[in-house]
Amino acid sequence: MTTTIGVLAFVVALLVSVMIHEWGHYKTARHYGMKVSEFFVGFGPRLWSVRRGETEYGVKAIPAGGYVRIIGMTDLEPVAPEDEARAFYRAPARQRAVVLSAGSFMHLVIGFVLLLVVFGILGRPQLSTTVGSVSTCVPTAASASCTAGDPASPASAAGIQPGDVLVSFNGTPITSWEQATTLIRSAPGETVSIVVKRDGNQVPLTVTVASAQRTAASGGTTAVGLLGVSSQLVMERSNPLAAVGQAFSGMWQILKGTVQALWSLPQKVVELWQTLFSDQPRDPNGLVGVVGAADISGQLAGGGDGYPVVARAGDILLLIAGFNLFVGVFNMLPLLPLDGGHLAVVGYESVRSWLARRRGRPDPGRVDMNKLMPLAYAVFVLFVGLTVLLVTADIVKPVQL
Repeated sequence: MTTTIGVLAFVVALLVSVMIHEWGHYKTARHYGMKVSEFFVGFGPRLWSVRRGETEYGVKAIPAGGYVRIIGMTDLEPVAPEDEARAFYRAPARQRAVVLSAGSFMHLVIGFVLLLVVFGILGRPQLSTTVGSVSTCVPTAASASCTAGDPASPASAAGIQPGDVLVSFNGTPITSWEQATTLIRSAPGETVSIVVKRDGNQVPLTVTVASAQRTAASGGTTAVGLLGVSSQLVMERSNPLAAVGQAFSGMWQILKGTVQALWSLPQKVVELWQTLFSDQPRDPNGLVGVVGAADISGQLAGGGDGYPVVARAGDILLLIAGFNLFVGVFNMLPLLPLDGGHLAVVGYESVRSWLARRRGRPDPGRVDMNKLMPLAYAVFVLFVGLTVLLVTADIVKPVQL
């Protein structure tokens, strides 16, 4: 049930993001006096619509995006004489650039707001010094589960209980779970004193730390101490000022990762193709489509035993924030039919007009979009091919967290 909720949450968030993206185009176009004739969510057959003033708002059958129709966006559509003065191409280059960039800008706003909600309202899960669970045994391997022949865990044998707060380990005060883990792992086979706080009282206990062989960072194996306890996760919220800083920092990290991902896109496509026809699992850091992202959202919602529901919600919001930031950058690539492609055309027209003025020549006017359509079609075909590859991989070999 929670997995389904996670998938639906991502789908709804995606549609809302599309609406906000298009609203950015719509609002700025209206602000500059351009005529907006349609504002639709989805493509294909019209399911419902209503006209308010000069704009028709509605929903179409295929929920794969949305669009705002601004009169005079390209040469490929006729402009009625009465709309000529309000056509997109009549506006100054700066205004056209603002309208074209507004959609991607709204994705950046969405990403920032979601990060702010995660850090400042929901909080992030942190390990505490409170015992969350006590293992009944010491497994023979790090990934193994308890069997009938496994010895009882030191924590269980000593009487440590869930809810106990670690106060000290062999006389050393405990200030964090990470510190406690380091102390425990460094004392294999030793008999130590542990003080826990239980029901407001400090309880001294004597524990013989178990010794187990685990893989060392340098290779081979090494003996480490095990107690058989896990931490209780707590949600840590930042104050408003710190949350703003964390949101900006998180946004910057995601944007850097997005640029790096786009730069290595050809390599990632090849790797995805090879993975699809091999026994290798999908790389969680590789390319993922909308279907895969929705599936990941479902996995995050499912979470694990003891993982707070609020933390799962935060993970889903982080996924949606990252997706929005990626789309915001991707949409600004200077390729038609993306907004960045149209923005590049506006920039080219502006530079060409400036050079003509400098040379005392007449303004060469607008770029003939008909000449650019073969390039736009080629890019569109590449996008369709990439989409088919991603959907196939997401269905046949989904990413497992």
